[in-house]
Amino acid sequence: MIYKYGAADNYEDFASGRVIYGGKGIPNFPVRLITEIFGRALEYSKKKENLTIYDPCCGGAYSLTVLGYFYGKQIGKIYGSDISEEMISHACKNLNLLSYAGLDERKTELEKLYSEFGKDSHKEAIESIDKLKERLVKDIEAECFTANCTKSLPDIKPDIIITDIPYGNLVDWGGEGELDAMMENLLKLTGDDTVLAVSMDKGQKIACEGWHRVIKQNIGKRRFEILCKKQL
Repeated sequence: MIYKYGAADNYEDFASGRVIYGGKGIPNFPVRLITEIFGRALEYSKKKENLTIYDPCCGGAYSLTVLGYFYGKQIGKIYGSDISEEMISHACKNLNLLSYAGLDERKTELEKLYSEFGKDSHKEAIESIDKLKERLVKDIEAECFTANCTKSLPDIKPDIIITDIPYGNLVDWGGEGELDAMMENLLKLTGDDTVLAVSMDKGQKIACEGWHRVIKQNIGKRRFEILCKKQL
């Protein structure tokens, strides 16, 4: 795949567990790829600034946190939801890192760990925090909540929805029927100009009459699609 927005770079400052909180079962998405997908979704968004973005399967909000650092100028508010309360507890901690105060709290935490254990990994994480603080252009408002995206969702109006559909042994995901239900529920949230970017395993398929696919791209074992709401 030819990258237009995700630069070939060293993304070690964003490694899970370094500054951004990791944990068992928390999925991580390649930094270069998530920034590329969002950039392509932004192409199709009529709104280019003060964007509200939403991930209905956010897990620990790793991807949303990364996007906050790369697209902070364009993003006004971030919403993340997940069916797991445990994941949402991680998500809230990570989205807090999209504020200067949150980064200061994390730095204090890491400095204490370095003082106690003297590990190089803690020292390197402290250095990464300083780099992330330079990258952060403003505090980004964020909210996370527990929700089953195949059942019902609160009435928010995101400009861009971006998500990675759960798969594999880490999650309990019922198959195509649930994917279709998610697509229907997301459609209810959308305005006329909402853009949806969704990635999935190649074996997963989505279908919803209310969406119009504008991009379909395979990359490795994964596929991502970008869709816009069909106009009546």
